[in-house]
Amino acid sequence: MAYFDYTPEASFFINGKAPKYKSYNLRNYHTIPQVKNLPEDLRFNIEVVGHVLPFKVNNYVIEELINWDNIPDDPIFHLTFPQKTMLKPDHFDRMAEVIKSDASKEVIQETANQIRLELNPHPAGQLEENTPELECQKLSGMQHKYQETALFFPAQGQTCHAYCTFCFRWPQFVGIDELKFAMKEAELLVEYLKEHPEVTDVLFTGGDPMIMKARVLATYIEPLLEANLPNLKNIRIGTKALAYWPYKFITDKDAGETLDLFKKVNEAGIQLAFMGHFSHPVELSTDACKEAIRRIRSTGAQIRTQSPLLRHINDDADCWADMWAEQVKQGLIPYYMFVVRDTGARHHFDIPLVEAWDIFRNAFKQVSGIARTVRGPSMSAGPGKVHVLGTSEIAGEKVFVLQFLQGRNPDWVGKPFFAKYNENAVWLDDLEPAFGEERFFFEEESSYTEEHNLHETNGKSNGTSFDFNDQFFGKMN
Repeated sequence: MAYFDYTPEASFFINGKAPKYKSYNLRNYHTIPQVKNLPEDLRFNIEVVGHVLPFKVNNYVIEELINWDNIPDDPIFHLTFPQKTMLKPDHFDRMAEVIKSDASKEVIQETANQIRLELNPHPAGQLEENTPELECQKLSGMQHKYQETALFFPAQGQTCHAYCTFCFRWPQFVGIDELKFAMKEAELLVEYLKEHPEVTDVLFTGGDPMIMKARVLATYIEPLLEANLPNLKNIRIGTKALAYWPYKFITDKDAGETLDLFKKVNEAGIQLAFMGHFSHPVELSTDACKEAIRRIRSTGAQIRTQSPLLRHINDDADCWADMWAEQVKQGLIPYYMFVVRDTGARHHFDIPLVEAWDIFRNAFKQVSGIARTVRGPSMSAGPGKVHVLGTSEIAGEKVFVLQFLQGRNPDWVGKPFFAKYNENAVWLDDLEPAFGEERFFFEEESSYTEEHNLHETNGKSNGTSFDFNDQFFGKMN
């Protein structure tokens, strides 16, 4: 028997019918009425960049979120439609020349793949250093970087309702199998959790797990419930569905079944944490989003929110303050403000750490205490999640004050450290230790060498080992 057996209000239907999802990509985006009115150069830019970075949008985003009277500056247009400067000039010119020459599909694809490999497709060592093993079998659809949390990439969830132009997981969507994380075997996940009692949280991620039908999602979640794992306390679902297709929880045919599954998780004594990605207040403003939030919360699930800080989209303190206040009003828990990761179109979106901290601080001071659960700005770098606490002057030297919110070595967490002030720094590898030190403490405590220097040049590791799995988590087999 279903837990949810109520019919949505008539206002969510169109001529008595449930909204029907329709997606657009390079093959058919020309048919979007609003796109037909765009200048020819803008449409060509979409074509060029969309051949390199993934492009997908849908009718809800087009009709409910984008202000077409504010193009090209509308933040949601920028969030979902490729822009020329998302590729560096030499990459754009190379791709544009191939397209203009009427090259074959094979040549276009080869050129796109060459450029993609120069965009650091797997930052922070996620491909080489975070993939665990079970009985000498590499689990390519999992990552285990932090002691308590294992990430799982369900094979059927490796797409999204629409693609964010900043997405650090863009390699999941471009058709290069060796760059992709995916796994079908839920039983391997269960066995891994049995072998690793330190894992308390499983994060289903992608892509977007909520692209899956409820019955498919259940084939991954129900085995965890049936296994009766004493160490498993929280199941997390990382998703943009609330912002990009809230009808998933309202009028889609399996909406009730999806909510039933969420309820089942909580009734099993496991907390379901819905990790909602919201990049701008407008995503929270629609009636559909508000109703979807209400329904999910009624299952006992918690909804926590997160987003990177992005040039052109949300690089304004008032924007973040408004977003956090609205999230709290709707019962959501502000969780993270991230620094955009060093991959893909990062150069287009990145903001110096000094400015990022200033935006965070000026937003943070505008909201009440119950919105100050949010943490940031945070860099998900090679050694861990590095929190920029601010700047200060110590012994006559201006410095960044930093700490780990998560670390490959759990003992690093919460330990303050200092870097030389650098007004142009946008990432951890732009920073140098303060006070004449040659290395940061986490470099001294590990095999993490200066030669590695947090870089993966041209998307390829230089071969330096930085595998803390054996050292801190025990053998991954």
